[in-house]
Amino acid sequence: MGIPALSNTKQTLTLRLCEPRGFCAGVDRAIQIVVLALKKYGAPVYVRHEIVHNRYVVEGLRTLGAVFVKELSDVPDDGQPVVFSAHGVPKSVPAEAARRDLLYLDATCPLVSKVHKQAMLHVKRGRHVLLIGHRGHPEVIGTMGQLEAGTVTLIETEEDVSRYDPADPKALGFVTQTTLSVDDTAGIVAALTAKFPAMTAPSSESICYATTNRQDAVKAAAPGADLFLIVGAPNSSNSMRLVEVAKRAGAGAGHLAQRATDIPWDLVSPGGTVALSAGASAPEIVVDEIIDALRARFDVRIELVRTAEENENFPVMRVLRETPLSSADMAFVNGDRPLAAAFRGA
Repeated sequence: MGIPALSNTKQTLTLRLCEPRGFCAGVDRAIQIVVLALKKYGAPVYVRHEIVHNRYVVEGLRTLGAVFVKELSDVPDDGQPVVFSAHGVPKSVPAEAARRDLLYLDATCPLVSKVHKQAMLHVKRGRHVLLIGHRGHPEVIGTMGQLEAGTVTLIETEEDVSRYDPADPKALGFVTQTTLSVDDTAGIVAALTAKFPAMTAPSSESICYATTNRQDAVKAAAPGADLFLIVGAPNSSNSMRLVEVAKRAGAGAGHLAQRATDIPWDLVSPGGTVALSAGASAPEIVVDEIIDALRARFDVRIELVRTAEENENFPVMRVLRETPLSSADMAFVNGDRPLAAAFRGA
């Protein structure tokens, strides 16, 4: 739908812009691995599942030579590498890659790997693992795939807690998906603790710093906002949780936007307040695109809402560290420029 013609004088709009927002260190590392692999080995570079849950990122990498596949069975034996996504994979996946002598690069976020280790430690110490997460999410599939069948149970809601009847209530340990709602997860953990007081927590927080930081910023920006726009994809757990957090924290409406074309203009009122953030897999250039679209219609006055500073950096694997990246490549990796000229107008 086109933007209506504008009068010469634009009406004002307050835009609350959240910091931190957008790419986290794990997403940045995963995209960098694909770009470096393309530089080192040439195209194609196969990627099992979406490297991160963002269509703009995936399509941009595809134009550079990345080939996204559902399973390893879709990867030919042509000597080219395959990258595992940032969400993590079951143990069976690298085992199958090794059996086929495939060159594979594991882009699992280090904080997801930490959850894997926490879950395995519970099992090593004789505990049944309770995994708090969303059924079918790649991260949950990957975490459950680290453990033998029968040693882990998925808990999605407080209702699941009330229904759960373990063989040994004194031998339980829990971990969580890294991208959950902090508040929802706290409720589930409280219900589990009340029912199973001997349950053991992980040695450190499972929900990652980026998820917590983005939710905190959204909570700070939401009160009084007429509309809260979250840049992200519908299959991105952390982005969807931000929409929920925004509405709970006082925004009049919350809306997920993959591109500027997804802005619900009927909810943007002259003189009103729009808040804006982005999920951990959403590139900054889409945030800029949405700001530009708002500025095309309104005299936008930006209020920065900063609740934390992030300086985390996760290095890539050794085999790729000597491959140079230009400043333009780094802008690509950081989501600060169009991922491909052909995709700019999509």
